[in-house]
Amino acid sequence: MTTRGGGTDFATAIAACASSGPYCLIGGLAVNCYVPPVYTLDADIVVIAGQLSRVSDLLRQQAFSVVSHEHSVNAQPPGSDLRIQFTTDERYQDFPSRSEEREVLGLRIQVACLRDVTQGKLWAYSDPRRRLSKRKKDELDLIRLAEVYPELQACYPPELVDQLRAG
Repeated sequence: MTTRGGGTDFATAIAACASSGPYCLIGGLAVNCYVPPVYTLDADIVVIAGQLSRVSDLLRQQAFSVVSHEHSVNAQPPGSDLRIQFTTDERYQDFPSRSEEREVLGLRIQVACLRDVTQGKLWAYSDPRRRLSKRKKDELDLIRLAEVYPELQACYPPELVDQLRAG
């Protein structure tokens, strides 16, 4: 991930999460912790639902723009390309309890475990309301994960397993 704000913006967001209780990184940046990385400007994070307003307040104090949406709260630092999305989907609330410490952008942070990263990607890939381009990115992330961890295919939908076998 390269942003005009550098790793400082990411570090600020992580500090706000860490000071508010359990959290973990999910999404494409978390996938990059398990397989060779690809470029992304997004950081998807889960915080315990009761602490999300505290995290939002802390980020606003650091001049982040914070906007609530139906399924997320999005934060962006001024002048930065970094986009932080806090999911409000209840299915992710147990992820922090199984998270692992990993290095991301030079920081030791909590990252969803491999199984949870995969499950989150499967949910996103299977959501027909998501734009096709987003679902295709999720599909690519799932393929990248299965190439390194073939045992994950056991939980993949048949069309993905078929692609992996044909590939």
